[in-house]
Amino acid sequence: MEKFVNQLLKPRSFFTIALSMALVTAATGLGAQSVEAAKPMALRTVMEKLGRDMQAVTGAISKEEWALVAELAPKIAKHAEPPLSEKMRILAWLGADAGKFRGLDGQVHDAATAMGEAAKRSDGQAVIAAFSKTQQSCLACHQSFRQSFVGQFYGSR
Repeated sequence: MEKFVNQLLKPRSFFTIALSMALVTAATGLGAQSVEAAKPMALRTVMEKLGRDMQAVTGAISKEEWALVAELAPKIAKHAEPPLSEKMRILAWLGADAGKFRGLDGQVHDAATAMGEAAKRSDGQAVIAAFSKTQQSCLACHQSFRQSFVGQFYGSR
């Protein structure tokens, strides 16, 4: 035992142990940070709901169920938003691109509103045209922001 204690007290051994402890502590801290960063944000729930609503609209259009489209369109146009604290984090991350993000969200709102109005008139051609504009705005937003958003808030996946 004395030999083991003497070995630990040697400067090089002590340094190795201290360095190992520091690395373990840092790795544990990074692991906790990664778990926190990977915790789903409220925006994910909002986007999942929008996805389900858009899929339901697709099905309703294919069956010419205009009443269902008219019911779903306002849910898309006036979708939920994340809590204020999360919005502030996202807007801070967006920086100068916040206007573009808001503009694309506004396009989704306008196109989904037009889709709902067309559905109330049972105007299938106008519903499909407005749905296409809604999808195009969603796609433009996803292509502009999704990959970097996921990298920022969820780490590389």
